Amino acid sequence: MDLVFEYILTVPFALFVFVLVTLKSSIKFVPQNRAWIIERFGKYQSTKEAGINFIIPFVDKVSADRSLKEQAYDVPSQAAITKDNISLTVDGVLYFRVLDPYKATYGVEDYVFAVTQLAQTTMRSEIGKIDLDKTFEERDMLNAKIVTSINEAAESWGVAVLRYEIKDITPPGTIMEAMESQMKAERERRAKILESDGEKQAAINIAEGEKRARVLQAEAEKQEQVLRAEGEAKAILAVADAQAEALKVVGEAAATDEGQKAIQLDLATKAIEAKQAIAKESSVVLLPDGSTDIGNVVAQATTILNTLNKN
Repeated sequence: MDLVFEYILTVPFALFVFVLVTLKSSIKFVPQNRAWIIERFGKYQSTKEAGINFIIPFVDKVSADRSLKEQAYDVPSQAAITKDNISLTVDGVLYFRVLDPYKATYGVEDYVFAVTQLAQTTMRSEIGKIDLDKTFEERDMLNAKIVTSINEAAESWGVAVLRYEIKDITPPGTIMEAMESQMKAERERRAKILESDGEKQAAINIAEGEKRARVLQAEAEKQEQVLRAEGEAKAILAVADAQAEALKVVGEAAATDEGQKAIQLDLATKAIEAKQAIAKESSVVLLPDGSTDIGNVVAQATTILNTLNKN
């Protein structure tokens, strides 16, 4: 009875354990950006993507785990010969990702090795089509051509090459020395051109400055002459106006009795001064009779003035 009882207790427990193991084996959690290839009896059955998935225990199995992330692989250094027969050492970095896990698993044995080898051969082929100088000048174009060529061949592998970057291009030592000499000569040539352009521009600036200074000086002299002429003209007009005003005042004063007396006095004074001047210049002075009398001189001047007033 004890053996029967133990057997009854053991069978449900074993069954529970079996069910638990089966459920655990049938439930699969695929991580994000990964894909699992499921085979059933050795044959492809399905591709399980991120999330919870179910398989048949002991029948289905995960044959491959493929990453769907972008991957970067270093392309080993290799020798390549340019179109002008110069040997170069070139290395690069390849960026690609798996687009079709089924093709990446069954289309090629090792897609990483296949893609990197294809990148090497394509790079050698593309470098052989151009000269040495263009390998440095047209590196972006060279990278684009390599990516295009690889994608055409890698399509059947379920892999897409996103970009290829050439890290370093190393020519032989003699070529490096020649290139350095050429670059040095080119830098010196550019420096001389820049120096001559600077001197030329400086001379132009100096000439322009002198020209501008002369123009400004001429304009200043012209303006000064104009202002001086205007000043002189205004001065002449002012003098003329003053003289005219003075003559007007004298004329108005001469028309009165007091003015006549003042004129007579002025004439007498001037006559005396004239005779004194003549006496100083000559020792002999001839005068008409009675002309030495001051009254006669004033009378003569008054007669002349009255005659002028009548006329």
